[in-house]
Amino acid sequence: MRVLWVAVKAEPRVFTLSVLASGLYAAMTVGTAQVLGWVTEEVVLPVFRSGDTTAGALAGAATAILAVALFKALGVAGRRFYAGLMQYRMQARYRRAVTRQYLRLPLAWHHRHPTGQLLSNANADVEAVWAPIAPLPMAVGVVFMLLIAAVSILLTDVMVAVVGFLVFPAVALLNVLYQRRLSPVATRAQQLRAEVSEVAHESFEGGLVVKTLGREQDETERFAERARALRDANVAVGRIRGLFDPVLEALPNLGVLAVLLVGSIRLEARAMTEGDLVHVAYLFTLLAWPIRALGWVLAEVPRSVVGWKRVRGVLDATGSLPYGDRSLGQGNAAALEVRDVRFAYESADEDGDASVNVLHDVSFSAAPGRTLAVVGPTGSGKSTLTSLLVRLVDPADGSVLLDGVDARDLRRGGVAETAALVPQQTFLFDDTVRGNVTLGLDVPDERVWEALRLAQADGFVAALPDGLDTRVGERGATLSGGQRQRLALARAVVRRPRLLVLDDATSSVDPQVEARILGALRDAQSAGGSGATVVVVAYRKATIALADEVVYVEHGRVAARGTHAELLERSEGYRALVNAYERAEVEHQLMGEQAGPGEADSEEAVA
Repeated sequence: MRVLWVAVKAEPRVFTLSVLASGLYAAMTVGTAQVLGWVTEEVVLPVFRSGDTTAGALAGAATAILAVALFKALGVAGRRFYAGLMQYRMQARYRRAVTRQYLRLPLAWHHRHPTGQLLSNANADVEAVWAPIAPLPMAVGVVFMLLIAAVSILLTDVMVAVVGFLVFPAVALLNVLYQRRLSPVATRAQQLRAEVSEVAHESFEGGLVVKTLGREQDETERFAERARALRDANVAVGRIRGLFDPVLEALPNLGVLAVLLVGSIRLEARAMTEGDLVHVAYLFTLLAWPIRALGWVLAEVPRSVVGWKRVRGVLDATGSLPYGDRSLGQGNAAALEVRDVRFAYESADEDGDASVNVLHDVSFSAAPGRTLAVVGPTGSGKSTLTSLLVRLVDPADGSVLLDGVDARDLRRGGVAETAALVPQQTFLFDDTVRGNVTLGLDVPDERVWEALRLAQADGFVAALPDGLDTRVGERGATLSGGQRQRLALARAVVRRPRLLVLDDATSSVDPQVEARILGALRDAQSAGGSGATVVVVAYRKATIALADEVVYVEHGRVAARGTHAELLERSEGYRALVNAYERAEVEHQLMGEQAGPGEADSEEAVA
């Protein structure tokens, strides 16, 4: 009832109109019984007695029946229209609410929740929550109908009414048993829907891995296992509903038989008339379907409550990033300072303890307009550090300062206006080149081409069939890895950020192209000021050498800091890592040359 009341409070006008229409239908249903009783007494029985009737009597009977039928049809149409309107509005409202919450919650929360489950929350769970809305006005009208019918039957014959009313406690008892049996099974089915969605999403996202490793059969079986479990759970739900529905429909019919039996005895005793018996029996016949409408609501309630708990779990989730009210200036490159930062990812289990720290007391700074390289072995916390710099997550301790202001004190959107991140994993939408670069930003094409030139992407974009209007396919499927990275870089640059963070964002392009990109970034002039401050996670020696300063991260700590030449001389770990990266890069280039120029992703080889 609390779940349904949420919908009633959200759409009071629509709900009132649907209930009024349902009430009209209910009143006309009872009116039909009254009219049939009257026609039986005043038209049908006199014909049996006298053998003839008049045209006026037949016309009056027909007019009364048609009038009741017309108003009843209007009630049905109004009830269905407004009930559907209310249901779809609530579904749309809560899909939007869940999606807004997904976008509001920090990455730390998303790390604990599989994507398939989130898709299920926004789709299947929201639909389940508001499934009872469609039959709800009918059920409310049924209550109104039952009250009218009860009064009408009691006024006709108390003894017959008492016998017939035994149906209602039987229905109530049946519903209690039904709820207790169905709720755990419905909960299991809703969870399995999320699991099926999760497996499917993982299989599609990892399509390249599945194909290259020949894991199609394994993925098919993994999906089939969850699908079979969902099938069995849905069959269990259907089996319980299959037992419930026939019994619920049979109870009113048994009530009708009991009414006819008792009514015939009362008729022989002259305690009621033939018209009264027709009136009462017809009312109980009509009540069979409305009681079934109540059953529709009751049948959807377990799934609705389960869906509501799952949706509320998202809407009530905490952990959103707090914002202040401060703003930063525009134009000049930003000063960056990382002060005593510590960070640990939370456990995937929300009740579990946090895992081991990823970053420990990390401190460094970058002067405005300078280029800072972050270097470290795999797992040293470099990507986590980049997420902190653009405030995708907040540190457990310490602070990240932009122009001397703690990022947590900036207003909502303040960091995004100042800093831009180009992550390791490039994501492109199934849109045009222009759409992927601007992402809704209202900028002229000249500025788009300027960003593409800076990212060394203007050459291959100009060669595309429709230039900026060329669709790149889902996740940029029609482009090479290097091309996708350069478009992602152009997407960041077109916003003219004051701090640009590159998380190994040029790993798929040739070293020569990478050098030109970084050189262009160093020389770029943002609107009205100097070039952006650049923080680049890098492993190529040529790239690192372009940086003004290098921060060497090891085991989540800043192990050394200085210029590239200084660290080569005094840091054994840094020297070994960079030389190992260089050897691997040389081997990769030799393999590319042996494979032929068609395999390389150089500016000359791209078409």
